[in-house]
Amino acid sequence: MANVQVILKEKIKGLGSEADVVAVKRGFARNFLLPKGIAYEATKGNLRHVENLKAIRTEREGKELVEAEKTASKLRKLKLKLTLATGQGGKAFGSITTIDIAKAVAESVAKVELDRHQILLDRPIKNTGSFEVPVKVHADVECTLKITVVSATDPGAAEEASSEE
Repeated sequence: MANVQVILKEKIKGLGSEADVVAVKRGFARNFLLPKGIAYEATKGNLRHVENLKAIRTEREGKELVEAEKTASKLRKLKLKLTLATGQGGKAFGSITTIDIAKAVAESVAKVELDRHQILLDRPIKNTGSFEVPVKVHADVECTLKITVVSATDPGAAEEASSEE
């Protein structure tokens, strides 16, 4: 099957951003990209308009970077307290995962929506204590999130955690 070159008008995940000239399958271009107005053919006349799209792209990327910096500053100030169910010997029942951290951040005072893939946790947290978890907010912006994990069976720690949420 033959490939065809198209110029993207907007950002498409996994394919490219505005003003990128990409090679795609002919059917994908003919049946999806061109009819939806997401891209147009890479002809000599259309290649002249790439500079305009590059300006739009630069403006969008600048706004995304400023927004990511604001989000990162909110996350740096945030201190989360999560509870972990433990047994008699301190053995953990379950763990704290990226999904749990993302939910806790969304429900916190900061009200920041994070995708679980942005949280760079090597492996789930299975013990109590303080942790610093790296978060990749943007391709160029990374920050650390301070998390304290307390035992749910410890009555004093569980009350403190519930009062802070």
